Amino acid sequence: MILSTTPTLEGHTILEYKGVVTGETILGANIVKDFFAHIRDVVGGRSGSYEKVLRQCRDQSLSEMEERAAELGANAIVGIDIDYETIGQNGSMLMVAVSGTAVRI
Repeated sequence: MILSTTPTLEGHTILEYKGVVTGETILGANIVKDFFAHIRDVVGGRSGSYEKVLRQCRDQSLSEMEERAAELGANAIVGIDIDYETIGQNGSMLMVAVSGTAVRI
């Protein structure tokens, strides 16, 4: 499956548009990770725990979107948009939503 944020794929002709596909993931951050992430943020360091959770959310959302595209008979997804949001009480959860257009090339 080819994934692209662009509306077209260079060197490929889009033969058929299958429709919009999405993937969503919501993960809660653990309190210990939050505590240490906050300390790192105060001293100006990077927050490895948040970066790891962010990657996991994004990868899971993209994988879910790919599965939905494959079910439609697509072999590529174009125009992918990735959105990150914190939700829940005090922003304690992270949501990653991805969307794109499933196509056959």
